[in-house]
Amino acid sequence: MADKSFKYVIVGGGVAAGYAAREFAKQGVKPGELAIISKEAVAPYERPALSKAYLFPEGTARLPGFHVCVGSGGERLLPEWYTEKGISLILSTEIVKADLALKTLISAAGETFKYQILIIATGSTVIRLSDFGVQGADAKNIFYLREIDEADELVKAIKAKKNGKAVIVGGGYIGLELSAALRINNFDVSMVFPEPWCMPRLFTAGIAAFYEGYYANKGIKSSRAQWLLDLAPTEMGKLMLLQKSVPDVYAVGDVATFPMKLYGETRRVEHVDHARKSAEQAVKAIFASEQVKSISEYDYLPYFYSRSFDLSWQFYGDNVGETVLFGDSSPESPTHKFGSYWIKDGKVVGAFLESGTPEENKAIAKVARLQPPVSSLDQLAAEGLTFASKI
Repeated sequence: MADKSFKYVIVGGGVAAGYAAREFAKQGVKPGELAIISKEAVAPYERPALSKAYLFPEGTARLPGFHVCVGSGGERLLPEWYTEKGISLILSTEIVKADLALKTLISAAGETFKYQILIIATGSTVIRLSDFGVQGADAKNIFYLREIDEADELVKAIKAKKNGKAVIVGGGYIGLELSAALRINNFDVSMVFPEPWCMPRLFTAGIAAFYEGYYANKGIKSSRAQWLLDLAPTEMGKLMLLQKSVPDVYAVGDVATFPMKLYGETRRVEHVDHARKSAEQAVKAIFASEQVKSISEYDYLPYFYSRSFDLSWQFYGDNVGETVLFGDSSPESPTHKFGSYWIKDGKVVGAFLESGTPEENKAIAKVARLQPPVSSLDQLAAEGLTFASKI
């Protein structure tokens, strides 16, 4: 089996890979220089759709409708686009070994790929019950959701089990969105998680109380299961920075830790927004290095969002320090417009808003970026969105 050689290789075929490919094209990559190697069978797509519209009974999302880069308002990159640009899209191919010294990759099928510059864009992996030796982990009614083939299996199950029952393990992004999608399909849904409240890595107790109450009003039951703590994974391995210590190897998206300029710390961010932007930054850095030019430092403002039912929230900045809750956070609220600020060292460092307008979301993003001083938490709570609009 003959080796295949490329100047640039992206391992992984998710969101980051697609946005990196678009940036390569913008930078003038030549036909035959770039390959994307993905274990999935389809061209890069906007993965967040899988826990939302892909599962809806009506207004369903299907490919090719959500190939990258439509998630950020850009051009939809169909498989033909890669062909037109001379980019090799090598699908259904899993890389199982990398020899960084020899710049060689080996696939599960024994194929060898050589590269000059490597971008690692493999993303996070699903935690499976089988990873912990759980009895019955291979049951046919246990599903996972990360890739489109897994979503297809879930769709089949939803259609086969009309008005069925579902238990969602996990109360984070995917758990909340998936619970909503299944409830929309008229399933009896229970959501279990080990933490004190849903989405504890971001939500305060006050924010979580709204969502748990709102979901309860929709018929979704939430409960704590302490035994799930036994299944908690250890900290995943990190790939430092947008360029690793190994020359000509870059990491982007969920697998990359990088200097967060705004806070003077090194962090890892698991979100589609960072996947898109870090991929573009890495490609710009590659071409700048080749042309002996400099580029602006990656100055990322953490941004998270989610949509479910008629809810839509956004968060910007850092969720550390004291917090104030403002607005109407009652689960029975007809408007359910409320938010929160995080304050550290006398400055607002983070902002969250449910049901904000585009202008209001821009305002809280500006607050998180500029970190304005605040002298009174009570006054800040009373001003609410007005504080952000004045910045």
